[in-house]
Amino acid sequence: MRNVYVVTHPEVQHHVDGVVGRWHDSRLTAVGTADAERIADALAAVPSDVDSVSLHSSDLERTMAVARRIADRLEVPVVPDGDLREKSYGEAEGRPTPWLDERFVVPPAGGDRMGHDEGVAGAKTKHEFATRIDAATARALAGDAEHVVIATHGFALTFVVATWSRLPVSPWAG
Repeated sequence: MRNVYVVTHPEVQHHVDGVVGRWHDSRLTAVGTADAERIADALAAVPSDVDSVSLHSSDLERTMAVARRIADRLEVPVVPDGDLREKSYGEAEGRPTPWLDERFVVPPAGGDRMGHDEGVAGAKTKHEFATRIDAATARALAGDAEHVVIATHGFALTFVVATWSRLPVSPWAG
């Protein structure tokens, strides 16, 4: 039986500062660091055979900080993967959240919601994002490890679970 553990990073500085994170990176806060330690301790208590663990992480510092703690406990390497990053919001990243709120175009109620760019220059569509996460998750699950740990971000979690559940990206476009 395969066990898949999906971990998201805890509180980071951009949450506290009220700026758009996404690909803009920031470090864990003191609270986030304590939570990352608890996450690592909890995962260390689960697998019984560290030879059967693979650990994959978004390459952004906030998720790598969690993944490194898990890797230390389990004595396994981290496989960084830029495709496990959160959805990019282009020029909004690193700016105050109200800046994005003023420019954000809500996806249409029907039609191609996954292809909508949300009105922000340089932002990726949900379809581009979902396709990237789908590929990264498939790579993480391709091995034969009994325990697969994926460290990612909050919104990305949805698409990791969808891939793990074998839901194809194409039907999400409706």
